[in-house]
Amino acid sequence: MKIARFSTLIFGFLFLLATGCGLTSGTRIPVDKTSSLPGTTVTLRGETLQLSGTPLTIGAPLPATALIDANTMKKTDLAQMKGSVLFLNIVPSLDTKVCDAQTHYLGEAGAKLGKGIVRITISRDTPFAQKRFAQEAKLTDITYLSDYRDGSFGRATGLLQADSMLLARGVILVDKAGIVRYIQVVPELTHLPDMEAAFAKAEELL
Repeated sequence: MKIARFSTLIFGFLFLLATGCGLTSGTRIPVDKTSSLPGTTVTLRGETLQLSGTPLTIGAPLPATALIDANTMKKTDLAQMKGSVLFLNIVPSLDTKVCDAQTHYLGEAGAKLGKGIVRITISRDTPFAQKRFAQEAKLTDITYLSDYRDGSFGRATGLLQADSMLLARGVILVDKAGIVRYIQVVPELTHLPDMEAAFAKAEELL
């Protein structure tokens, strides 16, 4: 029993390190103002990680991908969600501190955004884990979409970590016509994106 418990603790610790989200409680999380390019590299505590897939570019249409809505369990294609500004909050895993903080920022500070802006969190967590997070965090006014099946969203945007197969951390804004207008891929996975800059750009797109 002791060995099994110890193994579980070690696995959990390694998972937090792999996602780039494990921080000591009370630690102030840095905010990155710069961006890596999709399909290039990010770092995890200084270690370089490759991003795989087709690099997303500003001015191009958002590619069609099948994501699963955590609330309805139905397939959702973001490329078909035209008529609203899409604020895509992208995280490696909602079960970790930085990803939790990033999504809370979107849900709480992001509540000030105009009604024409749809706030969406995307991760490779299962839809069940996303729904549980939303309920426990009381952030049910955000749409949660899961890329758990085959990482198609990550591959179509150049945001899939090649080794861990988790998504990189970032924000993508898509205008009402379905065109990508803003991308920030956080260069260091343990840091937060510049959410306030993204909020301001989202308002401009209205």
